Amino acid sequence: MNEQIRTAVAYVAGSLVSGKRASAIYDYNSGTHVLISGNLTDTHVSVYDYTHGCHVSGNGGHGQFSLYHYGLSSHISLRIIGSQFSGYDYGSGSHFSGHVSGQSISLYDYSEGHHFMFSI
Repeated sequence: MNEQIRTAVAYVAGSLVSGKRASAIYDYNSGTHVLISGNLTDTHVSVYDYTHGCHVSGNGGHGQFSLYHYGLSSHISLRIIGSQFSGYDYGSGSHFSGHVSGQSISLYDYSEGHHFMFSI
C-alpha cells in the first residue's frame, strides 16, 4: 500500500472515529507531519493533502465509505465499526485494518505485514 494512501486512510478513519478535525497527521514511521484537512461527515469525505497536492474524497453511509485518491488514481473502500476500521486499496490490491484510540491511529498494512502508527 502506498504511503500517501496509508496516511490518508489513517487521517480519515482517525477523524471520523475521534471527531477531531486536525489540520495535519503525524506519521511515526517516517517521522513527518502531513498537512491534510477538509470536510468529513457520516456520509461524505472531502479532504485535501497539502503535502502531496491531491484530493481524497468519496461518499458513504452506515460506516461504509467508497473513497478515491486523486493523486494516485486509486479507489479505496473503508469500513468503520466503533473504534475499528478496515478496508481495501484497489490500487495496490491490499487489505488494511486498524483502530483509533483517542488521537492515536494504528493501521496494519497486510501488503507490508507491518503496523503503522499515526497521531492527529
